[in-house]
Amino acid sequence: MLKAKDIMTRDVKTVTPDTPALEAASILLGNHLNGLPVLDREGRVLGIICQSDLVFQQEKIPLPSFFSILGGWVPLRSSEQIENEIKKMAALTVADAMTADPVTVGPDTHVDEIATIMVRMNVHTLPVIEEGRLAGIIGKEDILKTLLKPENQ
Repeated sequence: MLKAKDIMTRDVKTVTPDTPALEAASILLGNHLNGLPVLDREGRVLGIICQSDLVFQQEKIPLPSFFSILGGWVPLRSSEQIENEIKKMAALTVADAMTADPVTVGPDTHVDEIATIMVRMNVHTLPVIEEGRLAGIIGKEDILKTLLKPENQ
């Protein structure tokens, strides 16, 4: 059975938290990528920035929803949720827009487990971590390619 190390991309484009959000968008588009790992100076994965994180900036400002009970108004979402959404929409750097502490896999994780994680957690890009450092990255396209390989049929 194929494992992460068999299908991952090893030459990974990355960004840092202080990378401008527009530069990250340019890297994503210019390289036809869905996500970029965000690394600290020691090469540890801090987060991931995906196309969807940057598309979020184009969303309309969410108006808080309330309901009335006993003459008072109760918000349906926390002010922290609303604040985080607004911060993401106004992101100037990768740190403001990224998803922190992303789901990761190890090099020996089986492809079926990777596919399950992607579907159940609704993620499109998974960093592969080995000994605490980024070893590679797997996207949904990498999973689809395994379907076309004759040895997997």
